[in-house]
Amino acid sequence: MRLLVADDHPLFRLGLKAALEAEGLEVVAEAGTGEEAQALEKAPDAVLLDLRMPGMDGLTCARRLREMGYRGLVILLTTYQEPALLLEAYKAGADAYLSKELSAPELKRRLLRIRQGEERLTAPDIPALTPREEEVLRLLAEGLSTKEIARALRLSPETVRSHLESLYAKLEARNRVEALSRARSLGFLP
Repeated sequence: MRLLVADDHPLFRLGLKAALEAEGLEVVAEAGTGEEAQALEKAPDAVLLDLRMPGMDGLTCARRLREMGYRGLVILLTTYQEPALLLEAYKAGADAYLSKELSAPELKRRLLRIRQGEERLTAPDIPALTPREEEVLRLLAEGLSTKEIARALRLSPETVRSHLESLYAKLEARNRVEALSRARSLGFLP
């Protein structure tokens, strides 16, 4: 399998290249940015993209590669595992979203499984919030109490509690702290 490795950390690129080649894979090109990755003329079988790079990040590069008609595998390598990023990777046309913590033999095994169609990135299950639930969540993130949220939205405290219960259920949270943490990981809050 012929690979392009794109990561803004030269030492990581060097180590990844050596590890992949030790596993019998061929790294035909390297890039330090998304712009360099999409501009390379050799069409590898797979492009391994760091999620976070200066300039064009891995998500944008994946999207542009697909828009340009690239038909090989697009693999995002990252340390970030937030569901919102998985969804963005899926929307960008990535074939996989893999951890940088994988061993070289495991990365090779996963790449081969992806190439064979045995493994694919699927859209994560992100709950749909109503506009009112989004408002309540935003105010909750600002630190407002149930009564303060009720005043701000001109609702009764009981109605706000009902929205909070719905939010907790959708976010699979038991309390405000868990709800806010989960909402951030899903991309509902910055």
